[in-house]
Amino acid sequence: MSTSDPTASPTTFDLEQRVDTAESTLHDPRRAALALGSNLGNRLETLQGAVDALADTPGLKVCAVSAVYETAALGGPEEQPSYFNAVVLLKTTLPPSSLLERANAVEDAFGRVREVRWGPRTLDVDVLAYEGVTSEDPVLLLPHPRAHERAFVLAPWQDADPDAELPGHGRVADLLKTVAEEPGQEVQRRDDIQLRLPE
Repeated sequence: MSTSDPTASPTTFDLEQRVDTAESTLHDPRRAALALGSNLGNRLETLQGAVDALADTPGLKVCAVSAVYETAALGGPEEQPSYFNAVVLLKTTLPPSSLLERANAVEDAFGRVREVRWGPRTLDVDVLAYEGVTSEDPVLLLPHPRAHERAFVLAPWQDADPDAELPGHGRVADLLKTVAEEPGQEVQRRDDIQLRLPE
């Protein structure tokens, strides 16, 4: 007896194969790197939530997540809590402007307040680099204009991609060697905690 009810009919849908080939739905994707930081609330939970929110974005696939690094706040008001920092590597079909909008939306979802420059924050999501794109638009400078000066960005970026290069500045590993010797640039890799790569 035939029926039009799809729940009662045999199906050839292969979930595992569809999941495995999900990346093929991204036509001509570009690689991008995002920096995550948090120094208020449950920092690890917030960073994981940000990774998961990015992974749930249509047109975006999270390919790698770095280890978590703890650093003192650099600049801004004194006596801030320390930061947890990480870098996420993506493949995306979103244009840079849409990727920035998504990054800002994720920040807002976790209660980011922009009152004090370089002040404490629940979540910071920065677009570090976007494959093949340089931009001098003040809304989105690419690559990130201060990434090459910050060990808290370079250390997790190198961890996520040992061969990473920052356009216009060179290899991330080489930049980290230079910056890590400067005062205030100490970073501590937290091997006791980690972020999960979304399945």
